Amino acid sequence: MKYWLLLLWPLATLQAYAQPEQMPLDDITSRRLQAEERQLPYPPVREADILWEQRVWRTIDTREKINLPFRYPEAPLVSILLEAIEAGELRAFSPASESFAVLMEAEELQQLLYREDTIPVYDFDLGREVYQVVQDDFDPASVVRYRLKEQWYFDSRSSSLQVRILGIAPIVEDRDEQGHVRFEQPLFWVYFPEARQILHRMPMPQDGTYHSPMSWADLFEMRKFASHVIKVSNIQDARLEALYTGRELLLKAEQAEENLFNREIGHWQH
Repeated sequence: MKYWLLLLWPLATLQAYAQPEQMPLDDITSRRLQAEERQLPYPPVREADILWEQRVWRTIDTREKINLPFRYPEAPLVSILLEAIEAGELRAFSPASESFAVLMEAEELQQLLYREDTIPVYDFDLGREVYQVVQDDFDPASVVRYRLKEQWYFDSRSSSLQVRILGIAPIVEDRDEQGHVRFEQPLFWVYFPEARQILHRMPMPQDGTYHSPMSWADLFEMRKFASHVIKVSNIQDARLEALYTGRELLLKAEQAEENLFNREIGHWQH
């Protein structure tokens, strides 16, 4: 019997090595609660309950300290959105319209993300330089700002000021050969109510220790980001920078922010 065990031992060892190796868990337990939990839908809003409303556009600068999670190297927000778009879970809308009326074609998005360039390459067989077309991969770090489109309204049913984020767009800068910024433009628009469930599954990076993890959806709905107003709905459909400059532009942006929060107090006083 002992000899049989000696003969079977190498076979059992080989079978164990032949089985797929299980990779170690980089945690103390598997995290499935956040991925399996469903995001609650928005409560319905009756048109008759809206006493006041205003469209607001704002910019999030990821270089500010509170906004550093947007630039998390392992999973920046733009990479999360792009992966969902490429997987067919999320739709990308053209930046030509902010009303989510024009869908972006896959080829159009690829041209924006992966640009082709021509560089000289020395061909040793020919003994001279030849030009070769190369494709530049998209760098998530090139997105330094995000643009939000919001709807602020006073709900008479709850007697409170509410806000709904309608859309979010990553912003990239177009630079000349000297590296100077010529203009900035959105890569694409994402309809935020469609992205809520996807963002709810993705944990938001946090510094230090924390008791309960937060998702990207929590960050937006709890307003844990810094931003400044660049436009409010007006009859000219113009941004603040088109109407004001310098110090007056900063004051008007702050005033627009204060008007939003004073709106609720004004309704209560009246």
